[in-house]
Amino acid sequence: MTLQPTTLTLLDDQHLQIVWSDDVEHVYPLRTLRERCPCASCNEKRKAPPPPSTQLNVLAPEETRPLAIAQMNPMGRYAYSIHFSDGHDTGLFTLDFLRALGEELA
Repeated sequence: MTLQPTTLTLLDDQHLQIVWSDDVEHVYPLRTLRERCPCASCNEKRKAPPPPSTQLNVLAPEETRPLAIAQMNPMGRYAYSIHFSDGHDTGLFTLDFLRALGEELA
């Protein structure tokens, strides 16, 4: 049986708390969730070689604001779709992924 979240709470503007069905609690920094997004494009970016040190990135207006969760929706009984305030919304965060990440962060 897969463990299920029983409570999802934004503790403050930078942390998500998940209480699991076995009463284990994990706190996830939003920045960590965004940086560890499991979608294909984020995986490709993480695998790509670093850009030259002289290259400067131009930020979109939404990337200049503090990171927040704009929306979080269950996807069946196995994952959540998290929409971040920077416009990124393609990550599918499986319960197994979230549980493992929580254990890693604990």
